[in-house]
Amino acid sequence: MRLQGDMESTDDELDQSVFENKNGLADDMAFLASMPELCDVTFLVGDTREPVCAVKAVLAARSRVFHKMLYQPPSPQRKKEVIPKETTKLRRPTFLKRSSEPLLNVKNANTQTQSNQHQTVIVDEFEPDVFRQLIEYIHTGCVTLQPRTLLGVLNAADYYGLEDLRKACTGFVQCCINVDTVCALLSSAERYIQYKCTKSLVQKVLEFVDEHGNEVLNLGSFALLPLHVVRLILSRDELKADEFTKFQAALMWTMKYGDTNSNVDWKEVFVENFMSSIQYHKIPANVLMNEVEPLKLVPYEVIMTSLAYQADPSCVDPDKLKRALRMGNYHGLMGISSTIGTVTTERTMSMQSSGTHHGSSSTISSIGSSDLVGSDKT
Repeated sequence: MRLQGDMESTDDELDQSVFENKNGLADDMAFLASMPELCDVTFLVGDTREPVCAVKAVLAARSRVFHKMLYQPPSPQRKKEVIPKETTKLRRPTFLKRSSEPLLNVKNANTQTQSNQHQTVIVDEFEPDVFRQLIEYIHTGCVTLQPRTLLGVLNAADYYGLEDLRKACTGFVQCCINVDTVCALLSSAERYIQYKCTKSLVQKVLEFVDEHGNEVLNLGSFALLPLHVVRLILSRDELKADEFTKFQAALMWTMKYGDTNSNVDWKEVFVENFMSSIQYHKIPANVLMNEVEPLKLVPYEVIMTSLAYQADPSCVDPDKLKRALRMGNYHGLMGISSTIGTVTTERTMSMQSSGTHHGSSSTISSIGSSDLVGSDKT
């Protein structure tokens, strides 16, 4: 602001005052985007084809990708293409011309002029909540970032060339990863795994999981993660979690899976997907016999071989034990050995006392040196 009494000012200079009301402008633009009759483009988003309205001029001014999409006419070759409606997934949103009515009427779309057309764009790449946040940001310059949709908004910002929003999402990642949000972030990664921004974010999330393994595996939301994500986490060498916690997390996931898929034997799912992810020889003997063995989920040979290792680590090679678990060769576990020697009576009796309560003493006592110890012929 320049004051009239300023002796340094010249006659050509006028008093000036800058007034800003950006909040009011943002509110008005948000209102504009919320009124279909004031918009000239409708996006049908996701599998449910949820409508999201916008103003083409605003989109084009803020994003070169939208400008090219909405204002560049399709090539003649594309006009001749017939795309099956139900089977085609569009990599880049394309548009269908229609009349200027508020909602869809695409039958006579080709008769409309460029000046008064209302366009309809099908967007399969992003979820409705994510795309709605993107449109909100484009119109108002403001959006509330949240872990549930963060990965989608991050990839949408990159996809449509909104660099400032992409940087904001990347910065938010650093402070939003915690025990309460980690599973939501991993779940959303499943939807956007094909995008380049997903890889870096998922790596940060997995590093957090590695450092807080026991806390994350005990979350109820862990049982809602996709199967391959759970397998990835439980098989990571960097994961700082005790083996019994890993076992309980896998058990919780498979039981939840069985509840939602009644035609599936959840025990078979556990054996097929998680058996080799647990190092049973690192679970204390009393826990193996009191908590794991009664479930009849882990093969008896695995339990016995794990107890043998705890009695005398030299009689079992844990690397071969792990390979046998991956191959499902449970009956060959009892012959796995790394050195030639004998299991001492004292250690065998120690194993017996661990299993007496569960009626396993007779079987354990029958384990001889020929079973646990000897040359490696396999």
